[in-house]
Amino acid sequence: MKRVALSEMKDDLSRYLRIAEKEEVVITRHGKPAGVLIGFESEEDWFEYRLENDPRFLKRIESARASLQAGKGIRMEDLGRKGTSHIPPVKRKSAMTEKGIESTR
Repeated sequence: MKRVALSEMKDDLSRYLRIAEKEEVVITRHGKPAGVLIGFESEEDWFEYRLENDPRFLKRIESARASLQAGKGIRMEDLGRKGTSHIPPVKRKSAMTEKGIESTR
C-alpha cells in the first residue's frame, strides 16, 4: 500500500491511477489518511468490485447463508441426484433471444 499526499497526487493523477491498478494508494491530507485510490486492471475487476460492494448483493448472500445454516437449501453435491427431481430446471435465455428467437435450456 502506497501513501501519497493529496497535493502530490493532484499534479500527476494518471501516474497514481496506474499505480493503483497494482496496489491501493492511500491519499493523505496534512499527513493523515483521507481516502484510498483503487484502480482496476480490467472491466472484470471493476465488475467484481461493484458486486462485492453492492448492499443488495451482500444482503442476498447473508440471507442465503442464514438459510443454509437453518438447514434449508440443497448442497451442490446433491443436485441432480435421485430425490432432487422436484427442483425445477433453471431457465436461461440464449443469445438468440436478443434477435427475437426465444430459447430456454
